[in-house]
Amino acid sequence: MKPRRLSLDKPWLTVVLAVAVMTTLAILVLNLSITRNATFLWGTSTTTLDRNIVPIQLHAILHYATSRDVPQQTPAEIRVSFDVLYSMYPCNFMVFGLGHDSLMWASFNPSGFTMFLEEDPNWVKKVLTKAPNLRVYPVKYETHLYDAKNLLEHYKVEPTCLPPKLHLQGNNKCRLILSDLPNEVYNREWDVIMIDGPKGYLPEFPGRMAAIYTAAVMARTRTRAGKTHVFLHDVDRKVEKVYALRFLCRKNMVKSVGRLWHFVIPPALKNETLKSNTFFC
Repeated sequence: MKPRRLSLDKPWLTVVLAVAVMTTLAILVLNLSITRNATFLWGTSTTTLDRNIVPIQLHAILHYATSRDVPQQTPAEIRVSFDVLYSMYPCNFMVFGLGHDSLMWASFNPSGFTMFLEEDPNWVKKVLTKAPNLRVYPVKYETHLYDAKNLLEHYKVEPTCLPPKLHLQGNNKCRLILSDLPNEVYNREWDVIMIDGPKGYLPEFPGRMAAIYTAAVMARTRTRAGKTHVFLHDVDRKVEKVYALRFLCRKNMVKSVGRLWHFVIPPALKNETLKSNTFFC
């Protein structure tokens, strides 16, 4: 995912946005560090500073304060995900796509486990030169955007795409499932999933069909208590919108801000896991 960069045609806009990002991150990080971990500074209790969570927060502030990198999402869209992460951290947070905003996402989950999945190895190297402490894994997508319509028919007739034969790891028959991810992906249950990649704006690009489908399967096969929060960006595009309504489900949508949809997906009930027509929606 290669996010947009700020145009330098308007220097004043660069300065304004840089200051805004720096200030916002400073406030958010201070809230994260202080609200949960500190007592009143003038009270009788002694505040203990968790040295394990400070570096990435400070690194994020430094990065956005000293670069022209601007997060791809709008402040209003970012706030939706931040509010959820703030209420849940530390949690398991997986992000499809890697960009200039990745350091920000990781800093919103202190002491949690944040993983990024990215299809472009060259882009991974470039981002990691600026943020080497991010946890990133390369992903090879077998889909193309021009196949989106055909894949909607494929999952209906391929037995391993639906219960009772549905599974993720090693499932090479269902073309909508990401079956060759690191074991760490399958061995964890994800509390929050952000889908802002892979690239999906040209026919030959992978598109986000497999990311959406795999995220939906992970949410519905969850065994831990609780529900899975799924954020999908770029819902102004047809494929993202169609796949979201088919697999993440309108009834699970709790918020829509700008080009971001927020879903809260419960695990499938026992009777739903046995019926392919009710497994997703």
